[in-house]
Amino acid sequence: MNHPVIWITGASSGIGEAAARKFSAEGYALVISSRNEKELNRVAESCTNPDLVRVLPLDLSDSDSMESKVKDAIGFFGKIDIMLHNGGISQRSLIQETQLEVDRKLMEVNYFGTVALTKALLPHFITRKTGQFAVITSLVGKFASPYRSSYAASKHALHGFFDTLRAEHHRDHILVTMICPGFIRTQVSINALTGDGKPLGQMDDAQAKGMSPEACAEEIFQAIVRKKQEVYIGGKETYAVYLKRFFPSLFSKILTKANVR
Repeated sequence: MNHPVIWITGASSGIGEAAARKFSAEGYALVISSRNEKELNRVAESCTNPDLVRVLPLDLSDSDSMESKVKDAIGFFGKIDIMLHNGGISQRSLIQETQLEVDRKLMEVNYFGTVALTKALLPHFITRKTGQFAVITSLVGKFASPYRSSYAASKHALHGFFDTLRAEHHRDHILVTMICPGFIRTQVSINALTGDGKPLGQMDDAQAKGMSPEACAEEIFQAIVRKKQEVYIGGKETYAVYLKRFFPSLFSKILTKANVR
């Protein structure tokens, strides 16, 4: 298998779909996953090289299935070179209005599901002494904002986990690229969970005016091939990372007055 192989979760729409098309156009073999097999098949057929795309339905909330899913994924092409963790769910609700089961679901899917899949795939990378984890977190993985408490917490947790993995497996030549998008024009806010666990059902204004998934996928591709450790993708909202880092008190004041819902 001369083509590099990338496995993309959350590939049935949005950033994941755009990334699948981009990597296919660049000559990669793909394994694409999400819960929606019908949409995955649609994405596969739309890729530049559909003969080099394999569909593998996967539910991130089912951590017990990850070892078998990894075996299936490796079996398609004999290897996995890059794991692009993109699957997940968002949130739009105040802390006091959010049921604990919603908080748990966000962590189960965004954090534990991703960690379970990583641990199942890690031995393959260790044995081959090569591999790259690329993780789509969010700018709110670097700072928090209202209405996104558990979503931000799950993304913060991913940074902690994968920064540690990078340090522990440096000698195994395993790379980690943390990718933090801002406002990207996808369905993420429409599907975001509200306080009682129901989808929000509408797009944020900032999301609607955000970067296109295709432009985001281009930057993701560049970050992965250049083996970047961490990148921020978006418009002016990316400046908030530096504002938080160097002027935390000022950032806090701005955030309390901002209309970020």
